[in-house]
Amino acid sequence: MLFEQMRQKPFFILGPCQMESLDLLYTVAEKVAEIGQKYNVPVIFKSSFDKANRTSIHSQRGPGLEKGMEMLQKVKEQFGLPVTTDIHEPFHAAVAAEVVDILQIPAFLCRQTDLLVAAAQTGKIVNVKKAQFLSGQDMFYPAQKVIEAGNEQVILTERGNMYGYNNLVVDFRNIYDMKGFGHPVCMDCTHSVQRPGGAGGKTGGDRTFVPMMALAAKAFGADGYFMEAHPDPDNALSDGPNMVKLHLLEEVIKPLL
Repeated sequence: MLFEQMRQKPFFILGPCQMESLDLLYTVAEKVAEIGQKYNVPVIFKSSFDKANRTSIHSQRGPGLEKGMEMLQKVKEQFGLPVTTDIHEPFHAAVAAEVVDILQIPAFLCRQTDLLVAAAQTGKIVNVKKAQFLSGQDMFYPAQKVIEAGNEQVILTERGNMYGYNNLVVDFRNIYDMKGFGHPVCMDCTHSVQRPGGAGGKTGGDRTFVPMMALAAKAFGADGYFMEAHPDPDNALSDGPNMVKLHLLEEVIKPLL
């Protein structure tokens, strides 16, 4: 049912980068639910239980799988939202699938066959983020791994390509190319403005460009939009420079409807 809704209307995957606290999740989820109800569009709440690819070993990663699923379950029950999170190991898939509606495959891991197959076999929607080193056309093969594992509920997400050092560039033609495979295509509007590892042991970026990334993606036919949001992103534990300030989230979304 959710997958069909996401085919019919613009959809939004929204939430804080990392599960810093249950209070944070509730604060953001309340706004996400409000946006979904106000504009009658599918909204999915996202947050990560483990930021497994942080720049530094000293960076905070999150509460872990078990505690993270407990927190997402509480959000789901409190606000009636579908939820998603990223998984990093094949064994994560079945555990997370007990709670989440969509399993997200991180960009760096989108070629990992065992991870894709494990996600597919849960029967949940699988959102495969395009690697920074792949073209849109290359994403046929990760999607096909999910399909041939018995699951046709695939979303593909654009999030930029590496360009020089500590920077990303978005080739919006990737959206058009990936749409040719027949799957919904999502634009990751916040991770695409990252500067990976470019802030002295942390990932930098510039949230100024998030609304423009979203509008450009709309022009190229994006079906959905992924945006991380936080009430105080400058003090967030992960990806702060790229997250939308929560009080501005609705204004960023409105032109995309």
